Amino acid sequence: MASYNAPLEIHVHGQVTLRSDVTFEHLQDALKPLWKYAGARALKDASGSFYEDEPGIQFEAQEHLLQMCWTIEGDDDFRQVLDEMCMNLNEVAQTGAAIEVTFYDAEFDEEEGDSPDADSRDDFVILFVGPDPASIMQVQRDLLVQDVVSLMERHFDGAELGGVVAAIDTLFSQRFDDLVNSLQLGKPPRGSGGGSGGVGHGGGRKPRHLH
Repeated sequence: MASYNAPLEIHVHGQVTLRSDVTFEHLQDALKPLWKYAGARALKDASGSFYEDEPGIQFEAQEHLLQMCWTIEGDDDFRQVLDEMCMNLNEVAQTGAAIEVTFYDAEFDEEEGDSPDADSRDDFVILFVGPDPASIMQVQRDLLVQDVVSLMERHFDGAELGGVVAAIDTLFSQRFDDLVNSLQLGKPPRGSGGGSGGVGHGGGRKPRHLH
């Protein structure tokens, strides 16, 4: 749980498109790791950010959206909370989404003469959620293409980068095929009369760009 003298300020930022049948109660259950960490008794009690100018955690019911621009004081144990949150959001997400998490070391102050050997605990991670592996890989692919193209356009015209994008698609397509094949190892032989296969959610389709 977050403490009064917590060494880190942790900012969670992202937008998740939810299934149309998801209610506030469903979302409250999915985000329980967050509001429990904040010491709250319900989501509404923890939805406000540490900084008043941030919107916090918002459920846009008509648009079926979860909006997060939320800061909390905490420590490295918050990473476990993020793992639980992502697993829960997988169950209510309609499409894949990226969630950015920034850890700011509130105790490290270079200007005040911290030891030169001292290391800041600042960190930045991107987490991915989605209803199935294909939707998650799609978001990962789109972000990678955006980053690579943005970097290479400093040296090449965008029209010249089609081969680079195709190479990225090939890599993700192979990764997806490897994932499906690994999951199918536990699938019973055809006609064996066994239980359902082990492909998992969305195992039979690839992200739309991965051909």
